Amino acid sequence: MDDGYGRDGRQDFIRGAKDIAKVVKKQAGKKVGRSVDKMADEYTKRSYKRFEEEDDDDDYPVQQSQDGDGYYRNDSRANDDEGGHSDSTEGHDEDDEIYEGEYQGIPRAESGKTVPVDGIAPQAQIRDLAQFEAERRKDQEELAQQYETILQECGHGKFQWTLYFVLGLALMADGVEIFVVGFVLPSAEKDMCLSEESKGMLGLIVYLGMMVGAFLWGGLADRIGRRQTLLISLSINSVFAFFSSFVQGYSSFLLCRLLSGVGIGGSIPIVFSYYSEFLAQEKRGEHLSWLCMFWMIGGIYASAMAWAIIPHYGWSFQMGSAYQFHSWRVFVLVCAFPSVAAISALTTMPESPRFFLENGKHDEAWMILKQVHDTNMRAKGYPERVFSVTTIKTVKQMDELVDMGEGTAWYQRWRMKLADLFNQVWSNFLAIFSPEYCRTTLMMMAVWFSMSFSYYGLTVWFPDMIKYLQKQEYSSRTKVFIKEKVEHVTFNFTLENQVHRNGEYFNDKFMNLKMKSMVFEDSLFEECYFEDITSSNTFFKNCTFIATLFYNTDLFKYRLINSKLVNSTFLHNKEGCMLSDFSDENSAYMIYFVSFLGTLAVLPGNIVSALLMDKIGRLRMLAGSSVISCVSCFFLSFGNSESAMIALLCLFGGISIASWNALDVLTVELYPSDKRCTAFGFLNALCKLAAVLGISIFTSFVGITKAVPILFASGALAAGSFLAFKLPETRGQVLQ
Repeated sequence: MDDGYGRDGRQDFIRGAKDIAKVVKKQAGKKVGRSVDKMADEYTKRSYKRFEEEDDDDDYPVQQSQDGDGYYRNDSRANDDEGGHSDSTEGHDEDDEIYEGEYQGIPRAESGKTVPVDGIAPQAQIRDLAQFEAERRKDQEELAQQYETILQECGHGKFQWTLYFVLGLALMADGVEIFVVGFVLPSAEKDMCLSEESKGMLGLIVYLGMMVGAFLWGGLADRIGRRQTLLISLSINSVFAFFSSFVQGYSSFLLCRLLSGVGIGGSIPIVFSYYSEFLAQEKRGEHLSWLCMFWMIGGIYASAMAWAIIPHYGWSFQMGSAYQFHSWRVFVLVCAFPSVAAISALTTMPESPRFFLENGKHDEAWMILKQVHDTNMRAKGYPERVFSVTTIKTVKQMDELVDMGEGTAWYQRWRMKLADLFNQVWSNFLAIFSPEYCRTTLMMMAVWFSMSFSYYGLTVWFPDMIKYLQKQEYSSRTKVFIKEKVEHVTFNFTLENQVHRNGEYFNDKFMNLKMKSMVFEDSLFEECYFEDITSSNTFFKNCTFIATLFYNTDLFKYRLINSKLVNSTFLHNKEGCMLSDFSDENSAYMIYFVSFLGTLAVLPGNIVSALLMDKIGRLRMLAGSSVISCVSCFFLSFGNSESAMIALLCLFGGISIASWNALDVLTVELYPSDKRCTAFGFLNALCKLAAVLGISIFTSFVGITKAVPILFASGALAAGSFLAFKLPETRGQVLQ
């Protein structure tokens, strides 16, 4: 940089600025044939007007630029006067009280805004709402085109990849949340004495929480910012996921998992919207699809941790019968790590500059975009490249009534702010059903619902079917004993998978043994002794106990179905629902292994969809994948063994992931920035509602028929693929 530029004083400083204005005039003259946007260069005109007033030299008249050309400096001028040094966009003369952004071409924070007087806008400044919306729409269209050009200049490099891994952790936390409850239920039901109804509610509560969270955080992200909202939602998820690891009661555990789900519900809609606003058009589809891989990584992480931790029942301690901390609680604690890591990493990243520009915060957006540009250029070995953007279009803002007076109580101010925020979020939500977006929103609702109903319904139905097949195979090996008479015998070994009918047991001892899947029907126990018994799935039906003693057993009354007790006594019963230390570990390992394979099988489909997303388009990817998934559903009727069901699960997961990737990209690109998170959050909330319905319906047919779930899933996927073709293609378009 020419050092004399700063030493010659104010006159040289002003003359240099006028030289830039002269170049602006020359470039504007090249496009005389195009219409002049009166508002497009308000900031550029304002930046140089003060220099005209301070000097009567008319050699450098300022002419308003056309079509946004005034948003960039002339490179030859920058090279001649400053040698390409980036200080030309940052510094100002220390002797002059000149606003730093004014020399950069950045407007003052208050420029272009209506300042309310005593909380009420002046009558002269009240504009017709329709006119205001038209001007705002025009600003948004200009911003979209210019923002795409700016992202092209910033390039794709180190900054985007850093943000990719940071937001990937948040998406990974969402994937983990889906699997946590399903993996801990077999162990938690023993700790908490859960009935079938309680287990069903615990399995669905996470989806209900995520449904609420997606709608809530999606709406807030469009008003208070993507980064800030994501930090709040992840913090709520981390806190309540941590607490759920330690609480003992069913109700408190249910509440913690509900609130944890509410927190993580904001992850998907915010993450995709946030990341898309740092991606240029030619990179958007591919890299949003790569981001989807972290959801799969979350599923693999949860499966691997469950496999490694839960079966180790020795990793536990208890304080009497009041407090128990078993291995499944360690697993719940470990599953909170991705969310905590995402919070830590997200604190180092900036807010979306597109959000700032949509909300009239020009300076903040400019600084972030400059940071993106400089970070990428330094990483690519071009630190000398200057960020040539000086002024960026901002969208006109609605006048705000903020001032309530000095004497207003703090709670009244907060109440008004919250009420105003709620009204803004609600009006934004209603806007996605306005005539302009109503058809798109309804079509997207149908596609999201059909995809979620079939996908979540089938993915939960698969493991239940595998369990059912395992149970059938186990039952086929059951030994049946009829009318046996046993006297004066001591049983001190494991009794498993047996049925005893019409038996008679006299003066027998059952000591220090384990009973697993044992059923005694219409049997007589006389003068028998049961000591130190641990049981699982063991029942006595229509039995009679005469002069029998039960000492230190877990044979509670609910295990004695329609049985008679004559002069029989229970002493020192084992309290609570003891965590069985002899559960079928092979069965547990199988469930974790199946989930691990199911999520791992998504990898090939994810890679293919990422590579082809920008080549074949979003609609072809969505509809094509849905059709193939629909066809693959019919093969489920041939799955009559564990290995066949596992193979079909992997096939379905690998095919359907392309549909999800395309749907995520399409949702981001169909809505404008000020409504993007709201629309995505609403559609994702609908997705979770469809998941609850699908899981409830599909699992009710386990062990009854496979035809109905297959028919439902195929029909939903066929409808989704048909409706997908009715949506507009967004490939090659700038981000609205």
